Amino acid sequence: MTILLTGTTGYIGKRLLPLLIADGHDVICLVRDAQRLNVAPEIRNKINVVEGDLLNRESLNNLPQQIDSAYYLVHSMSSSDDYADLEAKAAENFIDALSTRNTKQVIYLGGISNEEQLSKHLASRQNVGKILSNGTFALTWFCAGIIIGSGSASFEIIRDLVEKLPLMITPKWLKTKCQPIAIADVLQILRSSLGNEKCYDQKFDIGGPDVLTYKEMLLQFASVRGLRRWIITVPVMTPRLSSYWLYFVTSTTYKLASSLVDSMKVEVICRERRINDILGITPMNYRSALTRAFAKIERHEIVSSWKDSYISSNSKYNINDYIEVPSYGCFVDRRKMKIQDRQRTLNKIWSIGGSSGWYYGQWLWQLRGILDKMVGGVGLRRGRTHPSEIHSGDTLDFWRVLYANKEEGRLLLFAEMKLPGEAWLEFKIKGDKLVQTATFRPLGLSGRLYWYAVLPFHGFIFKGMLRKIVGYR
Repeated sequence: MTILLTGTTGYIGKRLLPLLIADGHDVICLVRDAQRLNVAPEIRNKINVVEGDLLNRESLNNLPQQIDSAYYLVHSMSSSDDYADLEAKAAENFIDALSTRNTKQVIYLGGISNEEQLSKHLASRQNVGKILSNGTFALTWFCAGIIIGSGSASFEIIRDLVEKLPLMITPKWLKTKCQPIAIADVLQILRSSLGNEKCYDQKFDIGGPDVLTYKEMLLQFASVRGLRRWIITVPVMTPRLSSYWLYFVTSTTYKLASSLVDSMKVEVICRERRINDILGITPMNYRSALTRAFAKIERHEIVSSWKDSYISSNSKYNINDYIEVPSYGCFVDRRKMKIQDRQRTLNKIWSIGGSSGWYYGQWLWQLRGILDKMVGGVGLRRGRTHPSEIHSGDTLDFWRVLYANKEEGRLLLFAEMKLPGEAWLEFKIKGDKLVQTATFRPLGLSGRLYWYAVLPFHGFIFKGMLRKIVGYR
């Protein structure tokens, strides 16, 4: 079967792709930026990658004519203030593109929306489903609540709260009930419903067996981790204060925090779970989902993470637009040092950031992260998905990986912290030397003033970092 997979670089899509390949399907991956699609070579050789943007109808003409079924897994929440309009337009362009391709089935994953008063986020997801139901294909519409798995936004936010705060003074919406489901069960449902005519033109709620308040989810998480935590809910936190609370304590962006707070005031509980009987599935409970997620983390088997999505930075640029570092009108800090051991140096570069830190002046990096958070930036809390592997498109604290080629000995990062300009940081081995280059393209007078203000710190941090990477004390 020929399958169109949208959202391939996203949290769900990246995990679903190898399963579809294992089932023997021919998969067409629709992506806005092919540079961000990082998959194993054995998978890359079996897929057809097509660059296209669902917000640009003409770009979808690049799709092959033969598409038997499709997965609609795109999500624009928090990418902009008008994300609801963008999601609607993307859905309309999608059904228009498939109208001439005799597609039999489209599988869509949205959110549970059972109340009359929905959040903007849930209302948008519901509207997308309604638009897709007008297509010439049979729609299989799944509605999920909180998805629990290694690297999921919900899991990472809960983890941040529980592991960082022994005592939590929390908003009253922590008493709201929801029905979490494990990512493994979501993938099994998406996979098993493909081509199943019992799922055609049907809408299903999907969830695990537990109905819990957010407070109970936090306390069960603490129990699994062997931590004692105290949670006090107060009625005085406004939505804005709640959003700031989530934003400063967790790795989420403020826009995403606002959308989540808006949604967390609404109960997301399954009205029915017919799909379990149709597909013969028994979803695991919340505690089992947590245990499974931590087992993946301990083995460094996190296939995808929401932090690697552009949602984590409120950015939508293409990597190709920034991979050529400019020189005109830029400030440059370039340093060279002879390396002692090429492989050791490469390993140090490929392990930078996250729990390994930046090797020198770490308190200054942490201070920069705090200051970035205070002005609405991403800060340092995103970390990295894998301790020693880096791919184009990955996040690395407040940087985005533009290019990573270990054999070539080059790593290029682009800054996603709040800056009056644009910044790149490059590590490149040339012969027996490591060249470390920081480039800053200022935006107006404020950008120039910023560069000169931080220049003394650069001399201290960058020199020390370079020495540590190449092996000098």
